[in-house]
Amino acid sequence: MSDLSFSLEPFSPGGPGLEVKITGNIGRQANSMTIRYDLRGKLGELAIPAADLPARRYGLWEETCFELFLGVKDSSQYWELNLSPGGHWNVYRFAAYRQGMQEERAVPALKFRVQRQGDSVLLTLELDLDTIFPADRALEVGIAAVLKLARGGVSYWALTHGGPQADFHRRDSFIIQL
Repeated sequence: MSDLSFSLEPFSPGGPGLEVKITGNIGRQANSMTIRYDLRGKLGELAIPAADLPARRYGLWEETCFELFLGVKDSSQYWELNLSPGGHWNVYRFAAYRQGMQEERAVPALKFRVQRQGDSVLLTLELDLDTIFPADRALEVGIAAVLKLARGGVSYWALTHGGPQADFHRRDSFIIQL
């Protein structure tokens, strides 16, 4: 498996003036995918959920959350994975751009590892794609994060921002091919 490195950019480069970086790597071998997020910097500026018993939760995008979007090449269907540094998660399936959202019940759990060390949060997910994704299909990937600020408000981060508003669901932001 060859890993691709990535670096997320804030929606508004002059935005909230956060002194953080979000980098990582992603790779796929057959129908297994691994992604690693590395959030570093002045984490005291962020509201990061405390570790808790992992559970499927709705609305994780309203808190600090890492997000992964997986699309079937040449199809409007895609999935959104939400991964909280607190251990909570969810997977949603969409029929098309922001249409037909429903929890993906074919995924009963997401097992990922979160490591906190001083000024960094590392999150690693190993995902068996067989439950949701045909093995012989190319994958289009969007990577994003929502950072909730300790002083209030949120900051949106992604590989690219193509529209006038932060919108991780835009298919033109699924720029990694696996």
